[in-house]
Amino acid sequence: MRQAQFLRSNTFYWALVVAAVFAVFVTGLFGIIYWRIGDYLITRGNRVVAAQLEGIASLPPERRRDAVDERLKQDLRGVQLAAIFSADGRLITGNLESLPSHLQIDAQAQGADIIRTDRGFREPQTVRAIAWRMENGDVLVLGRNIDEATEMAHVVGQALAWGLIPAFFLCLLAGAWLSLGAQRRVAEINQRVQRIIAGDLHERFPHRDVGDPFSKLVVIVNGMLDEMEKMIHALAGVGNDIAHDLRTPLTRVRLTLERGRANASTLEQFHAVSDKAIAGIDKSLTIITALLRLAEIENNERSARFGTVVLNDMLRAVSDIYEPIAESKNITLRIEPSQNLTVRGDRDLLIEAVANLVDNAIKFTPEGGMVNIALLRGNGETIMRVADTGCGIDENERVAVQRRFYRSDKVRNTPGLGLGLNLVTAIVKLHGFRLSILSGPGCRVEIICPDRGELDVTPQLAGVS
Repeated sequence: MRQAQFLRSNTFYWALVVAAVFAVFVTGLFGIIYWRIGDYLITRGNRVVAAQLEGIASLPPERRRDAVDERLKQDLRGVQLAAIFSADGRLITGNLESLPSHLQIDAQAQGADIIRTDRGFREPQTVRAIAWRMENGDVLVLGRNIDEATEMAHVVGQALAWGLIPAFFLCLLAGAWLSLGAQRRVAEINQRVQRIIAGDLHERFPHRDVGDPFSKLVVIVNGMLDEMEKMIHALAGVGNDIAHDLRTPLTRVRLTLERGRANASTLEQFHAVSDKAIAGIDKSLTIITALLRLAEIENNERSARFGTVVLNDMLRAVSDIYEPIAESKNITLRIEPSQNLTVRGDRDLLIEAVANLVDNAIKFTPEGGMVNIALLRGNGETIMRVADTGCGIDENERVAVQRRFYRSDKVRNTPGLGLGLNLVTAIVKLHGFRLSILSGPGCRVEIICPDRGELDVTPQLAGVS
């Protein structure tokens, strides 16, 4: 079964394809080399024969016979052909039986079939030869056996071809090694996936600190698993948080109704009991509505409505809403001069996020304090900042305050559900922004928006509210 999986793996398949392409390429290359070597040897032989024939032809007639005999005597390898024929075709000297009938005289070197006679027997050969007619009528024939050139080209081609076989199998071995390595990694990942499915949320996939794509993918998947683990742990606590926060108002409603039924004796007393019960039910509905709102944001249902948001105008709108509330508490609400900056997002959600921050700042700032709204640029980022002179958030609580229903001991008696910053966190995450909480003095919360394209920056002074 493992062998069948190994042969069917994509890695081995592509290694086989690469090996086949390599074999075709090398075979073509070998063919060109074989052809070029043969062509070079034949051309070189033709030039040598032509030069030797010209040298013998330039000799006096009485010395040509001696030159031909000397040439054949020095041919230890037996590849040279030379002969002189009379005008009537009779052999005067040389190692050819007769003048080839198809050999053109006074032409370039050409292939010819001859009968060689200097080895004690008639030996048919295919040669490259040239025939020239001398001034006295004799015909001088010089040639060279091309079997030697063909054999040399064949030996070279055969050596190259034999070199292809180990190269081909080397490609297959490399593909097999890569395929087995990939199968081992997949098997290991599969084991870890099974452990994650079984409930071990701390399990992560192994990776090497190298730049290969598989390791980069594993890093991304591990990051996704980290986020999923956080979400699962958060969801695990949501049920308890909801039960705890709903139990208190519902228990109060029940006690109020029981006391009213037992003690209310007039219509006015019954109305008072009903009003208290309705207020408790309204608080429970507020919690449920806030949770549904968080679920809608966290499920990215609003991302399709993203567009260009003019932040300066948006912050002014939030300031206009909360300015009367700040004045009623004798708190100064101010917007710092800023540029006209834009981001891509959902305007309503961003207004809701900034409004929650401003609402918290006013709520936890003592009378006579100040809340400041600013729009800044720095390090390629747009920053929306809400700062106050309130009690601030302790450093060890900056992560906790973003959880659902969390309320610090310092503000336990202040009205609220503990969902405001969690809602802001969800909106910021939906937009791909960052939330930063800083303290001292007071509290400073920033929504940091990294640039993702052209940013409209038009100098514009904002008035002070």
